[in-house]
Amino acid sequence: MFDIRYSVTVHGAHRPSTDRRDIPVPPLETAGLENPAYLAFVVPVNAYVTRKVLKSMSVTAERAQNIPPFIVMDVLEKAHELEKEGRHIIHLEIGEPDFPTPACICDAATRAIRDGHTHYTHSLGLIELREAVCRHYLEKYGVDIKPDQIIITSGTSPALFMLFSAILEPEDEIIISDPHYPCYPNFANFLKASPVLVDVYEDEGFQFRPEEIKKKIGPKSKAVLINSPSNPTGNLLSRDRMAEIGELGPYVISDEIYHGLVYEEKEHSILEFTDRAFVLNGFSKAYAMTGWRLGYIIAPPEFVRPLQKIQQNFFISAGSISQWAGVAALSEAGPDVERMKTIYNERRKYMIKRLRELGFGLAVEPAGAFYMLVNAKHLHHNSYELAFEMLEEAGVGVSPGIDFGRNAEGYLRFSYANSLENIRAGLDRIEAFLKQR
Repeated sequence: MFDIRYSVTVHGAHRPSTDRRDIPVPPLETAGLENPAYLAFVVPVNAYVTRKVLKSMSVTAERAQNIPPFIVMDVLEKAHELEKEGRHIIHLEIGEPDFPTPACICDAATRAIRDGHTHYTHSLGLIELREAVCRHYLEKYGVDIKPDQIIITSGTSPALFMLFSAILEPEDEIIISDPHYPCYPNFANFLKASPVLVDVYEDEGFQFRPEEIKKKIGPKSKAVLINSPSNPTGNLLSRDRMAEIGELGPYVISDEIYHGLVYEEKEHSILEFTDRAFVLNGFSKAYAMTGWRLGYIIAPPEFVRPLQKIQQNFFISAGSISQWAGVAALSEAGPDVERMKTIYNERRKYMIKRLRELGFGLAVEPAGAFYMLVNAKHLHHNSYELAFEMLEEAGVGVSPGIDFGRNAEGYLRFSYANSLENIRAGLDRIEAFLKQR
């Protein structure tokens, strides 16, 4: 049924629709909305459904109606509204590097344009880029992969969708941690597969417990998805736990997009421990290339042709110019990554210290990505309301924990992908907000 939670106006919160011609919510029996969210969320508050949504319900596919948006985008869009009104907002909600793409990468793209490399590439991707990925994994992790195991994609999100499409039948199960990156269960549900959630806990750095995964494995279990370093927590999965997960039986999908952004520890690839694994990786985070839309899948050989056919039908190939930029990223941009990482680490240390001073719970110091998920239950058990309160009252954008799963409710995600000056100012604003609250 249609999930109405994201198509309502709640006074004091964000209005996702741009259609301002609101009408009262019809009674449940006449609306025909059986989703429990209607009862739990819409009925108790003063809410309105837009005419535009009501008109579209009968013609829009159910999967399009039901896929939820990123809640963090609600925060960002409300922040933009406030900025248009003249408010100065400090953004600690978005997971995007604030650095420009390194010059050597931009220069490689310019050369590709000048040299006429502006046409389709092989559907698996440029051989030069696939060979560069192989060298990178051999040098960093000591694993030997072949270029024909790699599919270059238009970002890591399309890679995730392609991979789920290749391995998941309707009602197949994929095991995911809670908290998690929102797209993981959303993509599975979109394909009519079943995400099976395993709670992970603050006092262990939100790491999977292999024994808890084992309890969830059944005849329909296709894969276990790991993300280390993790979004939203910034924590790493330990070497021993990763190795144990690799021995559980199902395929392991390892989202390694935050590799390269690890501080004072060492990240590990799942390919160090098992060949029954898929790797998702890309260039957006470590190389500050979010707008270039470039990622890749490393797959067992028997899955490459199916993935290639999906690529051919949906995307043809990744962008040629971005691919040449990716070659330069892997071969030339190492010093730039180290420079950015040093700055991120300075911000990370400051944010850890300051958030603890402000009373937020952080049991394990995050050592990767540019996030930390902090316990704010002493302030409010509804993280969505708390995030909007901070935005409206303090002028600071943060991500509500509920965006990352039921087990993250009561938490807030802070991003340090912003300047140290802005981070200091933002946390000072939150301190003033807490004193007045």
